[in-house]
Amino acid sequence: MPYPYVLLSAAVSLDGYLDDTGPDRLLLSGPADFDRVDEVRASSDAILVGAGTIRADNPRLLVNSPERRAARTAAGKPEYPLKVTVSGSGDLDPAANFWHTGGEKLVCTTTRGARRLVEAPVAADVVALGDTLDWRAVLAYLHDVRGVRRLMVEGGGTVHTQLLLEGLADELQLVLAPLFVGDPSAPRLFGPGRYQSGRLRLVETRPVEDVVLMRYEPTAPGTGALPSAADGRWLALACELAALCPPSRTAFSVGAVVVAEDGTELARGHSREGGDPVVHAEEAALAKIDAAEPRLPGATVYTSLEPCTHRASRPRPCARLILDAGVGRVVTAWREPDTFVRGADGSGLLAGAGVTVVVVPEYEAAAKEPNRHLVG
Repeated sequence: MPYPYVLLSAAVSLDGYLDDTGPDRLLLSGPADFDRVDEVRASSDAILVGAGTIRADNPRLLVNSPERRAARTAAGKPEYPLKVTVSGSGDLDPAANFWHTGGEKLVCTTTRGARRLVEAPVAADVVALGDTLDWRAVLAYLHDVRGVRRLMVEGGGTVHTQLLLEGLADELQLVLAPLFVGDPSAPRLFGPGRYQSGRLRLVETRPVEDVVLMRYEPTAPGTGALPSAADGRWLALACELAALCPPSRTAFSVGAVVVAEDGTELARGHSREGGDPVVHAEEAALAKIDAAEPRLPGATVYTSLEPCTHRASRPRPCARLILDAGVGRVVTAWREPDTFVRGADGSGLLAGAGVTVVVVPEYEAAAKEPNRHLVG
């Protein structure tokens, strides 16, 4: 299922704390950064915080600038983004600022939490998403039912940690404040867990008064059958590469990228690359990698069209090339139609040999675009 673009936003001390243990909230940023956050809020369809943040900080989560609110209204949007919280227990204070400021509010909870909120209601819509809270269910609901395309997540640390651990964060906006907390009982931004390997990509860094804003994108591929946010970014690149193919009426235009487990791009390729009229995208990419490359078994191949299982131009189809390379995971946007080969099933061949195959259909339109003359 498609999810919103998930942006994690946080400010921390130099030693990694979100707050101290005093009775008042520790202000880590200054006026210029608060205004920047206001701008990010105004650009979002929804703002999400965990129930713990509501209890600890009692936030209002508003767009404070009248000009930004007016711009939202002029664009046909609500004056304020939807405010969302998640709570498994439904233990929420009806008097909190969250419910009594801004526009629409939503609580995503469990069946048990929804029963509690019937007995102690808050001024918000309540949706029960099952017996346990599942972040993919939350994001799918926000996207499909509430029309949220851009979600800003403002905390707390537990929520940020869970979204990163599940590979669901598209971007991290981190502000580093020039002070120390030093109290081991104070809340930290990220907790322990099995994070995806590799380094995040630094997209931007800039000073904002005396703090520094750093924007990062996760790059490490997912590790199983469920797509991660980074999977979407790499698959989008494969679809962009497909648009570079010289046009043909006898073969598809396909792009492919091979990415190591730590998010390092190993190679990329596209159909008919380098003047070779019959080379396929996966073939072109894999040919650029040493067969002894130790990162290949843990790599993911991203391809705009599922790897072929039959071809007349070369002795080995792309699905066989992937198996011979020892790659364990393939992410594709589009299952091969019967245009040239009836019953092609590269995904089935790979899965039958133990390769994890992930089909992400929300990228199918982008994969089809350079092939419209073939499939309509």
